[in-house]
Amino acid sequence: MKVILLQDVKKQGKKDDILDVSDGYANNFLIKNKLAVPYSKKSKEVLDTELETRKIEEDKKIEECKKLANEIGKKKLIFTLKSGKAGKTFGSISSKQINEELKKLGFTLDKKCIHVSNAIDSLGCHEVEIELHKQVKFKITIEIKEK
Repeated sequence: MKVILLQDVKKQGKKDDILDVSDGYANNFLIKNKLAVPYSKKSKEVLDTELETRKIEEDKKIEECKKLANEIGKKKLIFTLKSGKAGKTFGSISSKQINEELKKLGFTLDKKCIHVSNAIDSLGCHEVEIELHKQVKFKITIEIKEK
C-alpha cells in the first residue's frame, strides 16, 4: 500500500515522503496514529500544493534575510574596552554584546545567529559572521577602541 508520511517516522522516512509499505503496517500503525495518509490522486495534489506553498514562503524568507543582511553589513560596530600593555584588553566582546548593539541600531536578531570564531579581546578591527538563514551568511566589522 502506498502512503504519504505526515511526520518523520523512524527507520521509514521523512515527512512528505511517499512510501510503499505493507497494508497491515499502513492501516494499523501509520494511518491509525495519523503519521500517514493513503496515497491517492487527491492526496498527491494536496502534497504538491503544500510543497509549493512552503517553497514560496521559504523564498520570501530568504529575500527578507538578504535585505536585512545588506542593511546590517553596511554598519560598523564600535566598542570601547580598557586595555593594558601591547593592546591586550581587559575582557572581551561576546555575541550577546554584539546583539545588544545591533538592537540599539534597530535590528532584532537571535544571538545564536552571531558566530564569534575567535575571542574578540584585542584592539583593532575584527570580523564576525552572522548567519540569518542557511543560505544567507555575511560578515560585520567590529572595531575595538581603547577607553
